[in-house]
Amino acid sequence: MILFLVILVLSLSNAQANTTYDFTIKEVYDGDTIKIKETYLNTLPLSVRIRGIDTPEKSYRAKCTSEKKLASKATKKLKNIIKESDIIYYKNVSWDKYGGRILADMYNKKGNIADQMIESGLARRYNGGKKKGWCD
Repeated sequence: MILFLVILVLSLSNAQANTTYDFTIKEVYDGDTIKIKETYLNTLPLSVRIRGIDTPEKSYRAKCTSEKKLASKATKKLKNIIKESDIIYYKNVSWDKYGGRILADMYNKKGNIADQMIESGLARRYNGGKKKGWCD
């Protein structure tokens, strides 16, 4: 199974720009992560983290009540962005540093979804390193 996922990620990251992969968004997990299922190969659901942003943590990972509330708003915002999108596509696909999920730039017809989340005030730029807390 792991080998299959590695092959899938490598094929996605090395694909030509006009190559498309059909997938279904199964769930918006939080403000910066979704779960997809690739339909042609009928893979198990994969988690995809949106590159370049950090959103508030939910449930036990939240450091305070206000972070949980912001996490709920960020999740709803991402759900709305996806719901209003005719097409979603990815670029720069790679494995996330924590493993087990894919990291990718995510786009719709309006542009980079990371930018749309930042503009909403429910995400911050993040490119690795220490994260700034949401409980200030």
